[in-house]
Amino acid sequence: MEDKQHEQELLTLKAIAETLNRSTDLEKMLQAVLEELLSVTGLTSGWIFLTHDRSSFTCTADSHLPQALSQNNKQLMCSGSCWCLNRYWDGRLKEAVNIIECKRLEDATKLKLGNTEGLTHHATVPLAAAGETFGLLNVGSPGKEQFSDEELTLLESVAFQIGTAIKRTLLFESEQKRGENFSKLETITRELWKQERIDHIIDIVINRTGKCYGWPFVGFFVKEGNDFLLSKHHIDGEKSLSKECYAKEELPMIDQAFDEQQTVETTSEFSLYPEAASTLSLPVSVKDEHIGVLLVANEKDNAFESSEKDVTKAIADHMALAIEHVKLNYKKQELLLAEERNRLARDLHDSVSQKLFSLSMTARGARSSQKEENPVLTDALSDIQQMAQDAMREMRTLIWQLRPAGMEAGLMTSLNSYATGLNLEPHSETEGIKELPRFIEEALWRVGQEALNNVHNHANVKDVRISLEIQEKQVALTIQDSGKGFDPTTHSSLTLGIQGMKERTELLGGSLEINSIPTQGTTVKAVLPLMK
Repeated sequence: MEDKQHEQELLTLKAIAETLNRSTDLEKMLQAVLEELLSVTGLTSGWIFLTHDRSSFTCTADSHLPQALSQNNKQLMCSGSCWCLNRYWDGRLKEAVNIIECKRLEDATKLKLGNTEGLTHHATVPLAAAGETFGLLNVGSPGKEQFSDEELTLLESVAFQIGTAIKRTLLFESEQKRGENFSKLETITRELWKQERIDHIIDIVINRTGKCYGWPFVGFFVKEGNDFLLSKHHIDGEKSLSKECYAKEELPMIDQAFDEQQTVETTSEFSLYPEAASTLSLPVSVKDEHIGVLLVANEKDNAFESSEKDVTKAIADHMALAIEHVKLNYKKQELLLAEERNRLARDLHDSVSQKLFSLSMTARGARSSQKEENPVLTDALSDIQQMAQDAMREMRTLIWQLRPAGMEAGLMTSLNSYATGLNLEPHSETEGIKELPRFIEEALWRVGQEALNNVHNHANVKDVRISLEIQEKQVALTIQDSGKGFDPTTHSSLTLGIQGMKERTELLGGSLEINSIPTQGTTVKAVLPLMK
């Protein structure tokens, strides 16, 4: 008798193993194995709960449920708690339990939802493998109120097989998803490395990350003083330019990720997207240069799997490197332009300026050496001398523009000298002391130069205020006049110069703001970020 029972058990385990090996689709596999188990054991009803965390579960598979449990699209089986789940979550249910009176069946009877078909009890077995638990297997039959030790041992063996198959399937799905995620990453990075402007890099990361991975909120934050500026964000499929500041207390996960330079995962509320249940904050940095923080949010609890965390970290790293690449290219271009400007300045000084000086002196000598007074010739020589002197002054201004003497003494010294050379009367002020990187000084010099040219050419005033504000994370240059101003919505004569200033600041991750009112003057403000 025992040999026959043992043989039956082996046949049961063999049938279960074969069923488990037929599919990699988890739900189909569990449904098939449950039906096979009931068939070979002679039990009539069963269901499998898969649990996701301490409070959530799904009835992933079921077979021959009584009418009372099948009502309303199996509502009783898909919601609420019961004794077996509570004991499982509390850690009290670690092996096959002989008999548990079913609370769901009792509720169905109390609520008169239908016929329970004589099913009142069931055995329950945890599904586990390699120290990891996945859910519960429940089986029973009408009128059956006792399972033998042999039956429970068999159910435990079956549950172990199912748990192992679940783990294998989840690993397969995880690796498959990892492959898909990194395939999407390749598409994003390929587009990322084509960009030549920092703002375009941020656009690509924010927009493509949200769309490719289906995350409802993606945002990029930069630190300004003690606050965080939401530079850009992608929310529910739409890209937005925010430029709103938030205190670090409002965004503790952003503050922690920035300060500790580590990925921070939270399941707390996120004020900028209340529907979010999970957030992932990733620092964007190269060496000691802290650029900002990339945040992604999801509406599900514990939504980010290992592969999603890895791929998001890779996106943040690629973003930082792409930004650094753009900055290095910009510095290289500025060095090449500076060399070319210096060469032109030398050539103009050594050739054209000297020839103009010689022409002026020649005209002056010719005028003074006339033996007989000739008014026409005298006037012509005077005009030639004056034009040569005017041309020399313009040439000196041009040489200054190409290679500003005095930049070694500082940005403000150069801007003041340049303004004076334009016959303007500058009033300057500086707040903050910090040595600026050469490429930052050069960019601010070119912006200030263009703004002062506009004051000289268009404002009809001589007074101009030049202010430089240096903070820990950014520097701001402001050129302000009280001249005739213009209407920014209709004025187009400065479009090319304004566009040049705008492109120069945005290329370095900064911004340009121009405010002007007719008869009330113009203010140009360029802000550039300073990295550690």
